[in-house]
Amino acid sequence: MYGHRVLVSLSAMAVLYVGGCTLSSVAQTSSPEETLVKKARAIHEHVLTLDTHVDISPSNFSFERNYTQRLDTQVNLPKMAEGGLDAVFFSVFVGQTREAQHPDAFKAPGYERAYKAAIEKFDAIHRLTEQIAPDRIELALTSADVRRIYAKGKKVALIGVENGYPIGEDIGRVKEFYDRGARYMSLAHNGHSQLSDSHTGERDGWKWSGLSPFGKQVIVEMNRVGIMIDVSHPSEASMMQSVALSKAPLIASHSAVRALCDVSRNMNDEQLLALKRNGGVIQIVAYASYIKTPKPDSAERAAALATLRKEFNLPDPPAQGQTGSARSALAQLSLERRAEYDRKLAEIDKKYPGDPPATVRDFIDHIDYAVKLIGIDHVGIASDFEGGGGVSGWNDASETFNVTLELARRGYTEEEIGKLWGGNLLRVMDEVQRIAHELQKS
Repeated sequence: MYGHRVLVSLSAMAVLYVGGCTLSSVAQTSSPEETLVKKARAIHEHVLTLDTHVDISPSNFSFERNYTQRLDTQVNLPKMAEGGLDAVFFSVFVGQTREAQHPDAFKAPGYERAYKAAIEKFDAIHRLTEQIAPDRIELALTSADVRRIYAKGKKVALIGVENGYPIGEDIGRVKEFYDRGARYMSLAHNGHSQLSDSHTGERDGWKWSGLSPFGKQVIVEMNRVGIMIDVSHPSEASMMQSVALSKAPLIASHSAVRALCDVSRNMNDEQLLALKRNGGVIQIVAYASYIKTPKPDSAERAAALATLRKEFNLPDPPAQGQTGSARSALAQLSLERRAEYDRKLAEIDKKYPGDPPATVRDFIDHIDYAVKLIGIDHVGIASDFEGGGGVSGWNDASETFNVTLELARRGYTEEEIGKLWGGNLLRVMDEVQRIAHELQKS
């Protein structure tokens, strides 16, 4: 028995009989694909699967509506069970792109609004794990917690902070967020913060030329308290300055490879090699427009899609590399209206075929590239579910096995798949907390 999953060992399988034949003889008649699926399924059952970025809405963490139910969300406990997804970092995300339009966005009132929104999400995660479903999911604060909770047969929740904007100008909030359970934090999102430039500066221009003076202080404090520094949304200059300043390894919690898909949210080879030298890890993200550069739609298809969006009052698709609200707008439709939308979209797809969507295979291409460039010890997996993430074959937690299957198809061993699915991330988490302990002692 391994954790909460019961497996028959290969030696035991050899002596079991099915219909008068040993399983070994049955296996001889299986097709290569069936054999591969069985192998991948066994690996998927053995390894601890950890997704480092899942967005949340507090409305799905109430006593009336929550993740114990099979909601229309991409992640919830039933879907995690179906797909064999064991652990997720729930994101405490507060953006400031729209907030920046307020005259007080970077003053005390703006920071306070963001802080309250962040605390609402912290509280929601604690409510799920401590009051709503403590028998099914538990909050982990260390890698040892992750393994202990997993071994008990529960799902594992962790907390990451996407965007340091809510700390305002109060460095004490770094420790407060740690005490509330945060184990990674990025210093910016889509738009420059008081801490750091964002990747969006490639389009909009720069504010700090990397980290702000206060952002540099926050990096030092994150090292001291034991929060992993997340460099997925900040600019390249910010990321490189963070590598130089940090005493601990960094993570990119949900990014992909820029050499394969040239968007500002992805990491170029220089950044990847710097992450390797730092001892960190990039969690390759299954976000379609970061995985595959789409070919432009024909004029006829673009016009038909625009008409469809207008009919259903949906926003325009996001610019590449940006997070849009189309998914959440679709989720607001009634079942009848969503069915009608899907029917009309299928008609458009048939009449004006578009570029095929990104698939699990395209996603694993990015993992392959990163592994070949910086090594198996520096690559992991993320979905960005509920934040726009998902590719054909891994569109929600129930399809998680398909990722392991494609990795097995490409020849990754169980040990390597275990590293990709969480082992590398937990190693970094351990190192960050070890260094924090040393810094606190000195």
